[in-house]
This record gives sequence, C-alpha cells and structure tokens, in this order.
Amino acid sequence: MLLFVGLGNPGAKYARNRHNIGFMAIDAIAREHGFPPLRKKFQGLASEGAIGSARVILLEPQTFMNESGRAVAEAARFHKIALGDIVVFHDELDLPPGKLRVKSGGGNAGHNGLRSITAHMGNEYRRVRLGIGHPGDKALVHGYVLNDFARSEEAWVDALSDGVARNAGLLAKGDDAGFQNRLHLFMDAAGFGDAKPVGDPR
Repeated sequence: MLLFVGLGNPGAKYARNRHNIGFMAIDAIAREHGFPPLRKKFQGLASEGAIGSARVILLEPQTFMNESGRAVAEAARFHKIALGDIVVFHDELDLPPGKLRVKSGGGNAGHNGLRSITAHMGNEYRRVRLGIGHPGDKALVHGYVLNDFARSEEAWVDALSDGVARNAGLLAKGDDAGFQNRLHLFMDAAGFGDAKPVGDPR
C-alpha cells in the first residue's frame, strides 16, 4: 500500500492558490485512474484505488498546511504504511514553473507542510517537488504562494497536473527517475519547457 499526499489549504478560497498545486496533482491522479470521490477521513479527504498493480491511498489533508503531518500520520498508522511508501506532492519555489524533481528525504526549504510531516513522521519520505517559480524577493513569498495562479499560468499548471497523473504508475512502481524524466519530456512536448512565473524579468 502506498500513500500519495497532496499539500494545500482547504476551502474554495484557496483552491487555485500556488500553494495548492499538490491538491491539484492529487485531483488529476484521482480522475485519470478512476478513484472513487475523495471523502472525509484521516483529518483530510481520502480515496483508495489502484494505479497499475499498486494499491494507493490518495490524501488531501484538511488541517491547513502547517498541520499537514497530523493527517498524514493518522492515515499511515491506520494502513501501516512505511515512511518510504509515502509520496508527498508539493509546491516548490526553488524550481522554475512547470519543472519537477523527485527526491527522498532532505531539507524542507522552509515549507511548513513538509516541516509538519517530518515532525510527525520522520524525514525519509518521497517528495514530488512541483515548481511554481519564485517572486524574486523573499518578502513577497507569502503573498505569492497564497495568491491564485494567473490566467496566463493556468495552461502549464493543468499540463503539469495532467502529466503527473498520466505517469503516476512510474511513481507507484518506485521508478522516481523514470517518472521525473517522463515529466520533463511531457512538458517540453506540451510547449512549457521555459514557463516563467508572473512578474519574473528573466
């Protein structure tokens, strides 16, 4: 059993925030792989289904970002899921928009959702870092992540979510490098290899 966790904040007002791209990825996976509707469970919204031959729990914590670890720990304990079988999808300021990296463990780079999961569970879970770009000034980060994606960004956001969903079987098999490479090819083919954040002068 695997646990795929998307990070975000609950409620309609946050639904298209940059900070909620983890939720968007989980929603896309649920649609692509025919999961039942997510329902209230484990202090979040959860659904169980299959990705290829793997049984997977999808989870969107509803605790607000800073307490995400509570929901993740509850789901993992209930299903006896090992730390290395948890995959967390989250926004990443240090990657350009539309880029993606997969890693296990490592630092949390100031991300409060990751910090909470690490505090509750330990650090050696898998992370899918979904690039949203950086506003260019550290003082602008809070407002940037809690603002909606601009209309001009929606195409690459939807393409990235779609690519994650279509290739989630590689993650489920543990082929993180293959998944990452496939996503880069997918985004390049979709014409989003050089997407830039709104306001980025580069």
